[in-house]
Amino acid sequence: MSAEPASVLDRVVSAERRELWQRSWKRFTSRPMSVIGLGIIVAIVLLAVFAPVVAPYPEHAGKFTDFSNTLQPPSVDHPLGTDHVGRDVLSRILFGYRLSLMLVGVVLGFGVPVGVLLGLVAGYYGGWTETIIMRATDTALALPPLVMALAITSALEPTLTNAMIAIAALWWTWHARLVQSIVASERSEEYVQAAKLAGASTPHILFREILPNTLSPILVKVTLDAGFVILIGAGLSFIGVGVQPPQPGLGTMVSQGTSYLPDSWWVSVFAGLAIFVLVMGFNMLGDGLRDLFDVEVNR
Repeated sequence: MSAEPASVLDRVVSAERRELWQRSWKRFTSRPMSVIGLGIIVAIVLLAVFAPVVAPYPEHAGKFTDFSNTLQPPSVDHPLGTDHVGRDVLSRILFGYRLSLMLVGVVLGFGVPVGVLLGLVAGYYGGWTETIIMRATDTALALPPLVMALAITSALEPTLTNAMIAIAALWWTWHARLVQSIVASERSEEYVQAAKLAGASTPHILFREILPNTLSPILVKVTLDAGFVILIGAGLSFIGVGVQPPQPGLGTMVSQGTSYLPDSWWVSVFAGLAIFVLVMGFNMLGDGLRDLFDVEVNR
C-alpha cells in the first residue's frame, strides 16, 4: 500500500524538476548572447577534440618545416596563411585550442575542488578554523596570478605542465573565498539546524545539504574563470615560459608572429583572434549563467 504513494510522489518530483529545467532553459535561450557563447564553446571544443581530422595539415602541429612555403598569405590552400617555417596557421590554431582547453581543465579541475572544500570547512566551522584558512587565502589573493605563475615557471623548467602547476597553485583561493561567504550565511539556516537535530553527520550536512546551494555561483565562477586562465596561459606562452615550440600554443604563435609584423600580419592576428573568440565565448556563457541563476560573483 505504501509503494503507490511513494511512486506518485516520485513522479510529482520528477515532473517538477523537468518543469524547472524547461523554465531555466527557456530563460537561458531568451538571451541571444548566452546562446552564442554556448555555441562558440561547443564548436571550439569539438574542433579541438577532432583537430587531427578537421585540421587541413595535422602534421604541421609538430616539428614540421617547409622553407619553400614560409609566410604565405591566406589562400585556398592555407586559409589563414603560413608561419615563418611554412606551417599552416589554421591547423596550428586548432591544435592550440587543445592546449588551451587542457590548461583550463587541469587548473580548474584542481583549483575548484580544493577551494570548495576549504571554503566549506571554513564557512561551516568558523572560529580559528575559518581564521587560519581565510588568512592563508587572503595572503595568496594578494599575489597577482600572472606574476606568481611567472615566478614559478621561471624557477622551474618553462613547460606547459609547469605553467599548469603555477596557475593552479593560486586559483583555489577565489573559490575558497566565494564558498566560505555563502556557507557562513547558510550555516544558521533552518534546514541546517534541522539536519543537525536529526543527527546528520557533518559530511552529510556539508555535501548533501549546504553544497547544493553553492553550485550555481560555483558554476558561474568556473565559466568566467576559464577565460582568465586562458589569458594567463597565453601570456606565459607569449613571454616564453609557457607552451614551448614546436607545440602550437596560441600565445607562442602571437609572440612568434610579432617578429614579422606588419608585412606578415596573419600569424599574430589570427592567433590573437583565436584567443579572443575563445575567451569571449566563455565570458558570454558565464554572463548568461549568472543572469539565469541570478547570482553575483567576483570577477
